[in-house]
Amino acid sequence: MTKYLHTMIRVSDPDATIRFFSLIGLEEVRRIESEKGRFTLIFLAAPGEEGIAEVELTYNWPAEDGSAETYGGGRNFGHLAYRVDDIYATCQALMDAGVTINRPPRDGHMAFVRSPDGISVELLQDGHLAPAEPWASMPNTGVW
Repeated sequence: MTKYLHTMIRVSDPDATIRFFSLIGLEEVRRIESEKGRFTLIFLAAPGEEGIAEVELTYNWPAEDGSAETYGGGRNFGHLAYRVDDIYATCQALMDAGVTINRPPRDGHMAFVRSPDGISVELLQDGHLAPAEPWASMPNTGVW
């Protein structure tokens, strides 16, 4: 039997990434700190999805000299996808927090945004909402 456990993404600012994912309803469910390995693992899940569908944020601590690795190209692994109750309200909350809506929910069903580290996140409406402004005429911004 195969069971989905989690998707891991490397992050450069755990607090910013946790804030981003909290805007779409994910919460921290556990954290593991490794002093010896110099990393922190933070697991996030939607309420009720703990242990079922999680995102693992991996934060590699800066080197002793203060230098830190940089990670790019979040799009190259694909994207994370989450079903939301109200895609318009979710996108508005993200915009109000300064997040760019790269692919607005013009169709009332699908939108794309990026995490602070450039990870592509797809938002899918539970069901389907009628197209509505300002989303219906909002252009794409950047890539997702």
